[in-house]
Amino acid sequence: MQPILIQEVMNTLPHRFPFLLVDRVLSVENGEVHAIKNVSVNEPFFTGHFPGEPVMPGVLIIEALAQASFFCMRDSLEPGTIGYLAGIDGARFRRKVIPGDTLHLYARLEFMRRGLGKTTCRAEVDGQVAAEATILFAVGKG
Repeated sequence: MQPILIQEVMNTLPHRFPFLLVDRVLSVENGEVHAIKNVSVNEPFFTGHFPGEPVMPGVLIIEALAQASFFCMRDSLEPGTIGYLAGIDGARFRRKVIPGDTLHLYARLEFMRRGLGKTTCRAEVDGQVAAEATILFAVGKG
C-alpha cells in the first residue's frame, strides 16, 4: 500500500495541532498498523517537560498510539466516526523519547464489537521499545 500522508491523516482523525500526533501511516494490513510521529524540538510541551532535558510525556506517547490505533479499523467505519479513549492497561515506559527521534507506532486490533475495541500497541525509537500498552476505546459519531 501507499503510505497515508498527513492530509489523509487529518481527514481521518479529528485532532489538530498541537494534538495531532500521527504524521504518516506507513502500513495498514490485517488489523495491524505502522505509523510514525516525528518528534521535533518545536513541540509545545518541551518548554516545560523538562527545561534543560526535553522528554516527550508518556501520556502523549499513549495518545499517539491511540491515534494510530484508529487506523486499524478505519476502512470498516462510517465517515465521521471517532474513537474515544476508554482505558489503558499494562502501560510501560522503557526509553525516553527526545527531540529528533522518530517514534514508530505499532498497533494491532484485538477485537472490535458493538462499538468497543481493544488494541495492543508499542512505540519504538531506533528499534528499541519506548512504550507499550493495551488501549481500550469506544467508537461513536463525532
